[in-house]
Amino acid sequence: MPARASRHDHFPRADRARRTAIRHAVSELAAAWTAADTAPDGLLSAIDAQADAPADAAIDALLPWLTDPGWLAARVASALALLRADPFARPPLRAFGGGEGGGAGDAPGGLVLADRGGIRLTLRLWPAAARPAAPAAPAIFVPGRAALHILVSGGAQLCEHRVAVTPAEEAGAFTARAAAPCHTTAPRPLHRGETLHLDTARQSFALIPGCRDTLLLELAVQPPSRLPIRSYDPATGRLLHVSASRRDSSFRAMALTLLRHLGRADAAPLFDAETHSADFAARWHAMRELIALSPAAARAPLTRMAAHDPHPEVRAAAQATLALFLPPPARGRGSETCELVR
Repeated sequence: MPARASRHDHFPRADRARRTAIRHAVSELAAAWTAADTAPDGLLSAIDAQADAPADAAIDALLPWLTDPGWLAARVASALALLRADPFARPPLRAFGGGEGGGAGDAPGGLVLADRGGIRLTLRLWPAAARPAAPAAPAIFVPGRAALHILVSGGAQLCEHRVAVTPAEEAGAFTARAAAPCHTTAPRPLHRGETLHLDTARQSFALIPGCRDTLLLELAVQPPSRLPIRSYDPATGRLLHVSASRRDSSFRAMALTLLRHLGRADAAPLFDAETHSADFAARWHAMRELIALSPAAARAPLTRMAAHDPHPEVRAAAQATLALFLPPPARGRGSETCELVR
């Protein structure tokens, strides 16, 4: 059976002049967008001016970039012009999510329009659904604020998730045991032109796609926080998972997971260092990865964590895990080596 043809089979690999022209056209467009964004009245300049502002103030100051998206229409028009000139050109836009089929049932995706410090502006697309169903994805709460401006409703419905958070939890006293349950509202129609404001530590949302695609602009402001990212089951309201909310902690966590998959036992000191992080979720993630990488290297920091970690649930988890370090079956007189029972 012949292999399925791909659009990439037609890429002009042998046409150096055409590929050079594409590269130059993309570079010129990227330079033009950068110049516009960094001008005194540009998007990135507006975001940079809010770098130290409280999240609510930053949302208010940047709201015109959502509610008057004429600048976005001009940008999309220039990207389409680039594609009309040569369909193999790639506009300088950063995509995320989405599916491969291009039809109903694909995953939500979109374009990152700006990502500066803790402020991110995205254009998000929910594909139409053949048979709308209630949302089953976890409800995720990220400390910060967000504003959503609906460009095209597509007949979609919105469900809002809510969870209570105390000032003490925001200050670093969050525990899974005391976490409030999540509550989900009944679906209600989404309306073109409406703007939603969310306290994303306490409010999240899910969309039930309609018979047409849904398009919206989302502005998110996520300053550093001691409150973790929390994931809930919307059907039961039960807390499912907790992870570090700081970007630097998240990046280090991904790097440690990669090192563990690569079997880099020589990197154990990096894992040990992260067990001293100010973020309790980052500390426990690093410890779990270190145990999986090298039980022998994990024994000492795990013992310290079990005795002295400031977070009660991390301390309890470390104590329970430490109990798995048991003497192995006797291999001979005087054998006192310990290993992790898997």
